[in-house]
Amino acid sequence: MIPLSVTLAVLFYGLCVGSFLNVCIYRVPLSRSIVRPGSACPSCGTAIRWYDNIPVVSYLILLGRCRACKARVSIRYPAIEALTGGAALVSLYAFGPSASALVHFLFYSVLITLTFIDIDHRIIPDVISLPGIPLFFLLSLAVPTLSWQDAALGILIGGGSLWLIAWLYERATGKAGMGGGDVKLLGMMGAFIGWEGVLFTVFFSSLTGSVIGLSIMLAQRGTMKMAIPYGPFLAAGGVVYTLFGARLIGWYFGLLG
Repeated sequence: MIPLSVTLAVLFYGLCVGSFLNVCIYRVPLSRSIVRPGSACPSCGTAIRWYDNIPVVSYLILLGRCRACKARVSIRYPAIEALTGGAALVSLYAFGPSASALVHFLFYSVLITLTFIDIDHRIIPDVISLPGIPLFFLLSLAVPTLSWQDAALGILIGGGSLWLIAWLYERATGKAGMGGGDVKLLGMMGAFIGWEGVLFTVFFSSLTGSVIGLSIMLAQRGTMKMAIPYGPFLAAGGVVYTLFGARLIGWYFGLLG
């Protein structure tokens, strides 16, 4: 039983990390420092004081407006903070108060950052994904169910599988169907979830991406050429695997048997 005080402390920590992720999501694609200057209102440029920068709480107190100019602040900011706070709690309760929980939370935080950058800009920044490959390879040692050999194969199969799919698509159609950022993202994820996780993630992301993409296309009366970022589906697949992958795989092969 995890004490309530620990749960609340982890939630608050996750909310604070989410506030930092908002900065990264906005500034990294613009090649701006994530440290300086401090946060400011995007409408009037007024620096945000510490008491107006308390995750979620300040947004609710200010009714979603800047204190200085009264301009509306996007609800996405507290939503990302809440999402990250939820990821912290999921890590705690899924893996217990352990090093594994901490590294899983870092993994989820990076995926949240890359997901929203991809949604906004259709890019997966190399400055995050490439250093993430050796980082998560080392951190995978804190995951008791994953060997370093599995992590190494995850990198090779993760990056290689998407590269092969992209290459075959381009050869068949003469058009690029997948960005190199997705290849590097799956390589980074493979370093942490291993080769089995990579195969699960590719299957899950392809299935969900096709269903959601087709639904959006029909709703907006678009065409099959509509550009939908693939990174968020890869990220979702990786998260689902870390939490439910073994059970879902066992259930699937149980049906086949």
